[in-house]
Amino acid sequence: MTARISVDLPSDTVATPGYDRFAARVGIVHFGFGNFHRSHQAMYLDRLMDAGSGLDWGICGVGVLPQDSAMRDAMRGQDCLYTLVVRHPDGSLEPRVIGSVLEYLFGPDDADDVYARLVDPATRIVSLTVTEGGYIKNAGTGRFDETDENVVHDVDHLDAPRTAFAFIVEGLRRRREAGLAPFTVLSCDNLQGNGDVCKQTVLGFARLVDAELAEWIEREVPFPNCMVDRITPATTDADRETLAEDFGVEDAWPVPAEPFTQWIVEDEFVQGRPDLEQVDVQFVDDVKPYELMKLRLLNASHQAIAYLGAPLGYRLVDETMEDEKVRAYLERYMADEAAPTLGDLPGIDLPGYMATLVERFGNPGIKDTLVRLATDGGNRMATFALPAIRDNLAAGREVPLGALMVAAWAEYWAAIERGDISGSEVPPDIHADALRAAAAGDDPAAFIGIDAVFGDLGADETFRSAFLEARSAITEHGVHGALDRYVG
Repeated sequence: MTARISVDLPSDTVATPGYDRFAARVGIVHFGFGNFHRSHQAMYLDRLMDAGSGLDWGICGVGVLPQDSAMRDAMRGQDCLYTLVVRHPDGSLEPRVIGSVLEYLFGPDDADDVYARLVDPATRIVSLTVTEGGYIKNAGTGRFDETDENVVHDVDHLDAPRTAFAFIVEGLRRRREAGLAPFTVLSCDNLQGNGDVCKQTVLGFARLVDAELAEWIEREVPFPNCMVDRITPATTDADRETLAEDFGVEDAWPVPAEPFTQWIVEDEFVQGRPDLEQVDVQFVDDVKPYELMKLRLLNASHQAIAYLGAPLGYRLVDETMEDEKVRAYLERYMADEAAPTLGDLPGIDLPGYMATLVERFGNPGIKDTLVRLATDGGNRMATFALPAIRDNLAAGREVPLGALMVAAWAEYWAAIERGDISGSEVPPDIHADALRAAAAGDDPAAFIGIDAVFGDLGADETFRSAFLEARSAITEHGVHGALDRYVG
């Protein structure tokens, strides 16, 4: 017999909140309420509340995209509760109902309510997980793109915006007009300098609305950087069925995740923050060395796994990691080309961290898909992998393994164009048309000439030569043959 997840869910089925949710109130508004936020930030707040603190830091989730209506229906149908299911390497599952989310608003229908939350003095932090591609910037130049169609729309329609940044800017304008202190804006996306990138986007939008407002935001609003880490796959029907059959709980949108989790945050908040150090969040003066480590080791490796694994017929990350040649490539890439770009990492055992990553990737309980890792690859590669190539080239170091990753990416899109990869295995990507056309064209170097992705990197002769050599190795010898040539 199953029980619909609700405030009345019996605690003998799964772990449930030990605090009074009706005594909690919203202190954080979060845009981009997806699986990662629910496995990470919301989980940490739930831990804090369960420890007897932070009840004034409850979360109001906000969706701004049309497809977010599905999350709205799921959350409102179960009191904004959901089940986080930790998948351990031995196959065991550890479910817990998360209660830190108190409200969910759908921007296209609830714009007035979103603004009411943003102007509420109790709201002191606005956080985001809008993905790497959500920051309205040119992937090649990194600058705010004021010509984006959603930006153009939102400047003239602040009463019904399409982007989180329009809500944030207009929310800050209304707070300033009401004589209220601003809120802190906290990006929790996988971006190097995510706070800096977020600030650039907010200011870029604000300057289009009101130059004086933009100056006030730049002067008064903090945008702390942070490093976030937890592998969180997409939810499947099998996740829902397992939760119902094994634990007796019906949940429209449970969240699977690995056991490992980490959050390191710069301690810069204008109106206070939750005492998350009680639940193992680290607050530091400068997070950049730590986020760089994670982006260039974990996230770049994810890209390599996707583009090397899919042509070999793999669909899941853990099965790809059983391939000794792919595993050897990752170990060599991290040690030889990623690690030398990181600089000093106080308190970090770097070899140990890299070994832990390989173990995490191989966790058979996660069942993470390669297509998820490849989603939005144009922005992810430009964020995670290409900067390390640039740094190595600037230091006079060779980049054969980074070039092989990019060449595998090109061949991946060539295979899509040929129809060798099709249907649900084709990842969504804003640059998909350009990637397909360049990968399948007669000029093998055209792929790295896509300015919106590669910028000036495609014109670097050392990189161009390494890329062409790697691409030739894949086309002539296949992925396994190329890996033999590059890592032995």
